Amino acid sequence: MSEKIFLCSICNINSGTCKEDCKFCSQSVRYKADIERYKQKPLQEIQKEAVIARNNGALGFCLVTADKGLNNKTLEFVCSVAKAVTEVAPQLRLIACNGTASLEQLLTLKEAGIKAYNHNLETSEAFYPQICTTHPWSERYETCENVNRAGLVLISGGIFGLGESQEDRVSMLQSLKTLNPTSVPINFYHHNPALQLNPNPLSIEEGFELIKLTRKTLSQADRIMVAGGRELMFGERQKEIFSYGANSIVIGNYLTTQGRAMNKDLEMLHALGLDIATSVK
Repeated sequence: MSEKIFLCSICNINSGTCKEDCKFCSQSVRYKADIERYKQKPLQEIQKEAVIARNNGALGFCLVTADKGLNNKTLEFVCSVAKAVTEVAPQLRLIACNGTASLEQLLTLKEAGIKAYNHNLETSEAFYPQICTTHPWSERYETCENVNRAGLVLISGGIFGLGESQEDRVSMLQSLKTLNPTSVPINFYHHNPALQLNPNPLSIEEGFELIKLTRKTLSQADRIMVAGGRELMFGERQKEIFSYGANSIVIGNYLTTQGRAMNKDLEMLHALGLDIATSVK
């Protein structure tokens, strides 16, 4: 494969404070999952993580908050974080992931240096009420439309393995196609004992086929990213994801779960003869 692999790192700048009831998410306060919780990560700590990500080849750096959406206080904090990260790692492409957002809020983020916005549809519109009742799927779709209107790069994908049907998976991918995202993050459900959701796990082969289906359905997307749950889903066969259409991965830790050491992913890519992307259009 001659395609260069886009690396992204996630920074959880606010953790475990969400009041929504998404059954797949340990950041909801409703389920009392045993995770680290804080309202605002110190700027110096965020800057340190940004430098580590940059030094390990990451081009994308995603600033994630754990709430339903943006409010004035969160918006101000994300903007201050964006400016602080730019000071120490101007090479990074800043991504915000802060839940539902209005066009005006997204334009404010853009002015602060945010280049892309990540808001996942998570699953199909029909299945969504089975995993969340405190806000509708339509709000998620509307936020993605707002991202496009704001002229930010849209990053939107979903989670496989929530108990959805194959029909639901196809429906979600078709909905994503109408939004024309530049990058499509694929997550595989990672169960936490505190969560109500505990469906039968997908097989490795099913996981590979879902990457392939995503690439086929969203052929216009620049990047198909395998994100949360990669290590748990594929184990020692992680290297095979690229032959099924993935050309982007998250390196380092996820929001509330551990990833593998960054150097292990770099070693994997080197062994496969895959180059790391150093620029993005």
